[in-house]
Amino acid sequence: MKQALFLILDEYADWEGAYLSSTLNQSEDWSVHTISLEDTVSSIGGFKTAVDYIIGSEPEDFNLLVMVGGNTWNNDHKKLFHLIKTAFQNNIPIGAICGGVDYLAKNGFLNDYNHTGNSVDAWNDYENYHDKSSFFQQQAVKDKNLVTANGTAPIEFTHLVLELVAFDTSENIKRMMYMYKYGFYHYCEKYGGPF
Repeated sequence: MKQALFLILDEYADWEGAYLSSTLNQSEDWSVHTISLEDTVSSIGGFKTAVDYIIGSEPEDFNLLVMVGGNTWNNDHKKLFHLIKTAFQNNIPIGAICGGVDYLAKNGFLNDYNHTGNSVDAWNDYENYHDKSSFFQQQAVKDKNLVTANGTAPIEFTHLVLELVAFDTSENIKRMMYMYKYGFYHYCEKYGGPF
């Protein structure tokens, strides 16, 4: 079974990973786990979450790292940096949204990738960010083993991460995202019935 690790820091944005985590977790091929610097974190929406792994105790063979945005990504913890650097070095698929993308920009991880985020201008003071020409004003961008998205793009983010990990056929993923975006009744009108 493939393992997805959802990296959630305190004050994480609970809506940003919800479509992706629920889709993966309902599959027989995937298991979803949370990872953080602390054993319990709270979301912006007030959910208290007991995480599955403290960084450093995670399995070595996970198949996807999802960096869920939030208010505390301005973080210099060495274990956090090491986890993300190791995922990049091992070519593990990574999805980063909102504050997670800010962290990647600040630490120089985006320089070899086409990417997006909340605002490239917010990164002007980041000494390790060097490639504004690879920033695209899009909801989400997929390049190589990385998906980036701004904080208003949980559905687009989910779509591209599912494609990145070859979760299903491109057409089936597109249909699923259409329902999430436009609702059940529009889905039935377009595709002729439920699922």
